[in-house]
This record gives sequence, C-alpha cells and structure tokens, in this order.
Amino acid sequence: MDLSNKKIYFASDQHFGAKSSAESLPREKVFVSWLNTIKNDAEVLFLLGDLFDFWFEYKQVVPKGFVRVLGKLAELKDAGVEIHFFVGNHDLWMHDYFEKELNIPVHREPKAFTLQGKTFLLGHGDGLGPGDYGYKFIKKIFTNPFCKWLFARLHPNLGMSLGFYLSRENKSISGAEDVHFLGEHKEFLILYCKQVLAEKHYDYFVFGHRHLPMIFDLSQQSKYVNTGDWITYNTYGVLDQGILKVEEFLP
Repeated sequence: MDLSNKKIYFASDQHFGAKSSAESLPREKVFVSWLNTIKNDAEVLFLLGDLFDFWFEYKQVVPKGFVRVLGKLAELKDAGVEIHFFVGNHDLWMHDYFEKELNIPVHREPKAFTLQGKTFLLGHGDGLGPGDYGYKFIKKIFTNPFCKWLFARLHPNLGMSLGFYLSRENKSISGAEDVHFLGEHKEFLILYCKQVLAEKHYDYFVFGHRHLPMIFDLSQQSKYVNTGDWITYNTYGVLDQGILKVEEFLP
C-alpha cells in the first residue's frame, strides 16, 4: 500500500454520555462525521482518552449506548486504519472489550512511537507532572484490582448510575481541569514534558485531558501538543509529512 499521502490523527476528550445521553448524542454524531472524513487518508488514529464520560466493563456487560461511534471505529479498523486507544481518567476501567471486539489495543500509560520519522510520547495526560495529589490518590484506589472487583459486585443498574454521577460531580475523580492557559510554569503537562526531556528527547509530546487545544514550544526541537476536546472546540491533531498541526472540525 502506498502510504505517501496518508496522515496520522489524534483526538481526545469526547466524553460521550455527558451530561446525559440526549446532550451527548449530537456530539457523537459530529465526531462520527469527522471519522467519516478521515477514513480514506488515515493511516493511524490515536484516541487519547476520555472517549466516554464513564466506562466500566463487567464480565458480561458493557455500558449501554455509543453504537454509532463504536460501529464507525469498527468500520475504520476493518478498512485497514490502525487504531490505538489510551484510557483517560473517565474511562480508566476499560478492560478488554475494545481489544476483543474491535481489535484495538488499549494503553494505560504514556507510550512512545516513531511516526513519519518523528519521535512521539503519547498519553491521556492525567496524573502526570506535579500537583493534583487528590486525584492521584483516588486513581491509585480506583485502579486497584480489589477495588475494581468490589465495584463489579454492584448490579450494573446501580454501578453505572453511580459511576456517571461521580464522573459528573466529583472533581477529585475528574482531576483538575482548567480551560484557561495557566502559564508555562503552572501547566502540569508542560512541566512533565520538560522533566522527560531532561532524560530523553521526543519531537512531540501529545496529550489530551486539559480540554485546551494548544501547541507549545518546549525547545527548538520539541513541542507539547494538546488535542483539545469535542465539547467546546471539536479539535484534533493531524500529522502530515512530519508536521503536526491542531485543526478544528467544522461539520
């Protein structure tokens, strides 16, 4: 296959299911429309977390809904598009549904890739860098296998209702999210990137979580990129001929 004209896409923070199914549905349709537009020129699609506002997999049960986006991802995958999924703080209870049903690998930590000759470190971005200690403590509890086992003992009707409620209302679970740029010395992901750069070079650090689309020059050779979200901005990253841009989808 001739990949010379193929592009690599990055998107995060769709939060499907928030604040209700009725409010989420129009955003899901917009995102599916975007997936349609990239189907023919996408080599790889990276979903960088919080695709869902809450997700928990019981042994025989997965959350109701989201059939449009799941079906479209299956279509892209079957058409030969490579897809990777990184769990976010709202869907960190992902287990093996994506891997078994869609053949989409699921990553739970930042991961390095070489794409179009450039080095990348990709992830959702939650819990990285300094600060946000309340969320970091809660994340350790929620990712503990015994705690997940206890939650799975709840009936799905109760468990899913409780999960969606906490996802909306409890910011210690959601993590600190501020849609305003805090400055170079306060942005925790910029600080994290600089810490990593002190040990190893990457051309691009690409994360979600902040809900704020940006490209920040860490140095002359390295950039931090945030893909924004699909609640306010409808933005995504696209790598074309080794150059990464953040663009807005206008349906």
